[in-house]
Amino acid sequence: MWRAFLNVFKVKELRNRLLFTALIIILVRFASSIPCPGVDPAALEKFVQNLASKNTGGGVMSLIDLFSGGALTHFALGALGIMPYITASIIMQLLVPVLPQLEKIQREGESGRQKITQWTRYLTILVCLIQGVMVAVAMVDPSRIGLQNPGAPLFIGNSTVFVLVNTVVLTCTTMVFMWLGEQITERGIGNGVSLIITIGIVSRLPHAIIELIQMAAAGKTPGGSTFGPVQFLLLMVVFCAVTAATILLSQGYRRIPIQMIRKSVGKSMNTGSTYMPLKVNFANVMPIIFAGAIMMVPEFIFQTMAAKHGGVWITLTTMFRQDGLGYMIVYGALILIFSFFWVANQFNPLQIADNLKKESSYIPGISPGQPTADFLDAAMTRVTAGGAVFLLVLALFPMFLYRKFDIPFMVAQFFGGTSLLIMVGVVLDTMSQLESHLTMRHYEGFLKSGRLKNRSGH
Repeated sequence: MWRAFLNVFKVKELRNRLLFTALIIILVRFASSIPCPGVDPAALEKFVQNLASKNTGGGVMSLIDLFSGGALTHFALGALGIMPYITASIIMQLLVPVLPQLEKIQREGESGRQKITQWTRYLTILVCLIQGVMVAVAMVDPSRIGLQNPGAPLFIGNSTVFVLVNTVVLTCTTMVFMWLGEQITERGIGNGVSLIITIGIVSRLPHAIIELIQMAAAGKTPGGSTFGPVQFLLLMVVFCAVTAATILLSQGYRRIPIQMIRKSVGKSMNTGSTYMPLKVNFANVMPIIFAGAIMMVPEFIFQTMAAKHGGVWITLTTMFRQDGLGYMIVYGALILIFSFFWVANQFNPLQIADNLKKESSYIPGISPGQPTADFLDAAMTRVTAGGAVFLLVLALFPMFLYRKFDIPFMVAQFFGGTSLLIMVGVVLDTMSQLESHLTMRHYEGFLKSGRLKNRSGH
């Protein structure tokens, strides 16, 4: 494998692509470290340290903070990260199968896809403005998202001007990030938007490792539970096992045999065989993102009502904290629902059956047409059921570590859920592209036997 990494730098085009990607990533991380205008750095640092000392597990903005690499916590220029673009893209992907007009435009080919992409960018601006106002208002009054009052203002100047200026700044930064991500995809290596998210997540990994080492040295967790060298080693073994399971989930698929009939020049018929891969985790990380976004709403409502009225609202707030039992149950149910929902919207067995029929291909033992569509639908449902349960366990595991073993949330999130799925998926995809570039130029790849499979499972 080390020889393969050295081979990467022997290919001029590949070397230039890697350097271009690295420069863009450095620029993005630099923008994620510069505070927004009007922020009081000293007051904000004190406020963040106070929150960290209480070992707070997530919150309304935890998903955005995760994707921005912690920039939201420090209210940097890249506080929103690339999340608004991801949200807009997901909305457009869901609307295309639902709205016939959009589906017709998408079928127009390259011109249709360009229209969809342009509308996605416009929708990104709208999402940026909404999220920008939310986080700017939260800086003015943290109690609006259920956090304690910081005592001293976290900003300098007029609150209205602060909100307006920073909403524009955050929106512009996200749009620049989106453009930089597209440049990486075109001129660099890997999917640019995914790489920006992954680098943001990985940037928090050193802090998590340092916190683990400090806990092992101190012999206890921030909550007072026992945590020594033995627990540290066990946690590392668990991390390796969960990572391996995540790779299996990302790369797993069921092969559906396909028999092809090819006409020759004469009257004889030639046949061939291949297979259709049905991915175990067809929806990838989308169900977790959908479920997390929806669960922000009740959490925000319960926290607001508890601050005003108390009583039963305090109980509901406790149950629907990110480590609460009620939150975990509803969150898990939503992941299962969205796993099937995504497959139902993106996987069209009837269209696949028609395409196979047009290409004179069939599944052995299954009649062409509707029987083939029914078979594919049943097979995909069974595969999705297994993948959804696996995804559910992977998503809840960090919360289990945080709740039962008092592992800090920043550390626990690397043991599953959104962060690990994205990191594994993007690393596999990037290595697959590097492998293709190397083997195309007759260099040894990362694997001596076999090849890295791409994200579609081929």
